[in-house]
Amino acid sequence: MKRVVLISYHVYASKRRAGFHGLADAYHAAGWDVTFVTVALSRLSRLRGDYRLAFLGDHAANRIEQVYPRLTSFIWYTPWHPANLRLGLLNALSRGLFSRYGELPMGEVEGRIRDANLIIFESTPGILLFDRCKRLAPAARFVYRVSDDLRYLKNHPLVIETEDRVAPKFDLVSVPCEYILRRFGHLPTARLHYHGIRKPTFDTPCDSPFQKGCVNAVFVGNSFFDADFLARAARLMPEWRFHIFGAIDDLPSADNIIPYGECAFAETVPYIVHADVGLQNRLYRPGSESLTDSLKVIQYTYCRLPVVVPEFLRCGRTNFFYYKPGDDASIRQALVDAKAMDRRTVARDGIQSWDELAAELAGDTSASFSPGSLTRG
Repeated sequence: MKRVVLISYHVYASKRRAGFHGLADAYHAAGWDVTFVTVALSRLSRLRGDYRLAFLGDHAANRIEQVYPRLTSFIWYTPWHPANLRLGLLNALSRGLFSRYGELPMGEVEGRIRDANLIIFESTPGILLFDRCKRLAPAARFVYRVSDDLRYLKNHPLVIETEDRVAPKFDLVSVPCEYILRRFGHLPTARLHYHGIRKPTFDTPCDSPFQKGCVNAVFVGNSFFDADFLARAARLMPEWRFHIFGAIDDLPSADNIIPYGECAFAETVPYIVHADVGLQNRLYRPGSESLTDSLKVIQYTYCRLPVVVPEFLRCGRTNFFYYKPGDDASIRQALVDAKAMDRRTVARDGIQSWDELAAELAGDTSASFSPGSLTRG
């Protein structure tokens, strides 16, 4: 039996289903033994109110827990981790301590790493574990799946420097968008692999959750949300309904804004499938350009949705409609044009399932990764 260890920011039990959840489930569906390791969670996380701390009540830290046969979860909770302390002096003073993060005790999960055939790192402070994992499993295939730009996420400088040092040592550096690819394009092992999606979940017929006769726009996410856009859009298009999924603070209040909070992935699917327009209203900060190919954009596109985006995400996607942040006229025009688009023209070519992406990362195109084998919601 092949064994894979995924080292991720996320908690497997979370409702926030990210790319590493899709990969974990794809390997499990293909018959692999899967260990899902959560990193970058420590006492320092309490200073920021990290939502992942809530899982420590129901899930024991630093212990392997069986989720399904052949799929286990391990939440690595440490005294500290390389967090950005926001001040240059504090980051400099903490460098020596933080550099030892990769050597902190890991307990029983070390055995899982030692036995792994494949180890996949997400772009997190967990990158500091690379040297240790390489010592434990020198024959394993090492993959760096750069889900996000570490600079965009404002990681501690030590984390970014470690990424620069160890990225050339991976067997494969897999990036989800062309913007990030430009950072790693000098490496012969760098490849562009867009996010996968759960095709069977989106292809299964489902009833529309919407009231007939309304135009429905949907947003699913939680980071860098442009609330000003939403307030303007709701005022400009009073006959529309704006359905907002995610743990978002300070949402504007209007009769046609419907907040759902954080929901399980499967609960959001009918809203995406049956929406008229997808929203990608994000705030700008350096690195935001990577959002042109975010997981949510891939899902919107697979469902053939026109997508309304800020002009700093301008790219070659034919289903993108652009607005200038803070500008009523451009917001109205983007929404009107998006609604008028012939959705049949939205191309879905090149969108992979998580099964197909998992096979690419494993260097395995065998039938065990047949598209559509992943069905878990």
